[in-house]
Amino acid sequence: MRREFTLVLLAGAAGAGLVLLAVRQAWAYAIFTPPRPLPAQDISVTGQQLVPLASALALAALACLAAVIATRSVARGAAGVLLAVLGAGAAVASSAGARAPAVLAAARAGHEIVIAGPGRVIMAGAPWRAAAIAGAVVIMLAGLATVWRGSRWPVMSARFERPGRPGGPGASPRAGPDSAAMWESLSRDVDPTVDERRT
Repeated sequence: MRREFTLVLLAGAAGAGLVLLAVRQAWAYAIFTPPRPLPAQDISVTGQQLVPLASALALAALACLAAVIATRSVARGAAGVLLAVLGAGAAVASSAGARAPAVLAAARAGHEIVIAGPGRVIMAGAPWRAAAIAGAVVIMLAGLATVWRGSRWPVMSARFERPGRPGGPGASPRAGPDSAAMWESLSRDVDPTVDERRT
């Protein structure tokens, strides 16, 4: 189960990383042809400019993976559902954002120089767009796997949890003496590990 748990976490993180990498690449080029003698302007437009929602959802998925590690039972299943929703949203955003009007608008908005003349678009980022969609699908599958198998996976070690107060609800029924009492017993040549109730 630990190996399965690790593989799902790595897959989810790899999917989110792939989305973040893909949206930082050029997905299209906007070419504006102003009146002569001004030269034509060729502006690259990244996936981040076209689909900022995809990268935001990928970052949220990374945070959700941390929640999967820290939770258990029903809470872990809820984190898995959220992870699957984030992956599906990133896939939809990545597949719907690359349109010619959006490319021209992003090129004009991200360019400091006033752009004149008509513009045309060259779509050049199909592989990166496909990579973003693939990464989002991997995130979604990691979420579904968490919903399906998460309750069987190991939980965070007890040493990371807040210990219960002595005698309180979280205290162990056989909690031993504290450090001061142990040192006092040793100074009196008494073995502190011996259960005094036996005497």
